[in-house]
Amino acid sequence: MVDLAAVEREASVCTRCPLAAGRTNVVFGVGDTSADLMFVGEGPGRDEDLEGEPFVGRSGHLLDRVLQEELGIGRDRVYISNTVKCRPPGNRDPHPSEVAACRPYLERQIELIEPRVIVTLGNFATRLLLDSTRGIKQLRGRAYPYERAVSGKVSGPNVMVVPTFHPSFVLRSGGAGEAMAGLRADLVRAKRYLGVAAR
Repeated sequence: MVDLAAVEREASVCTRCPLAAGRTNVVFGVGDTSADLMFVGEGPGRDEDLEGEPFVGRSGHLLDRVLQEELGIGRDRVYISNTVKCRPPGNRDPHPSEVAACRPYLERQIELIEPRVIVTLGNFATRLLLDSTRGIKQLRGRAYPYERAVSGKVSGPNVMVVPTFHPSFVLRSGGAGEAMAGLRADLVRAKRYLGVAAR
């Protein structure tokens, strides 16, 4: 059986898309590999590329803060990953071909970690995991079943996806107001679904 470490080793030498040529580090994921709560963002930024860990810059500090304030837990109790594992040049949006190249890694992460709730941070992760073209502003505010077929297995209805704003969007919006309130409300929603899933 393939374990998460083997998938990470495979990703560390990946050359499936042009992003590999410009990376410093593959940013695979970090946290509790048996976590009930998983976060999926867009892709690594400069700080993440340098350190090889997702959400270590300003967005990561905000995520850590609201995790503690709304759920009472630290990042060591969740698993954090991204849609693409290598930094897009200039922090541009990942191209569809790059998302498609990394998709098998993310799906294997989800299959092996078996979270009960996946919080998608921003448009790219949300659209990918919900197989939707709708934007985050239309999709956030509720939870959706995750029903993606992964490696021949279909995830059960107990896995819920809770879309929310990317922390970088919250920061660009001033770090308060409607965007911050939405992020907080969605984390409370994730916490509620974690409680339901535990029953």
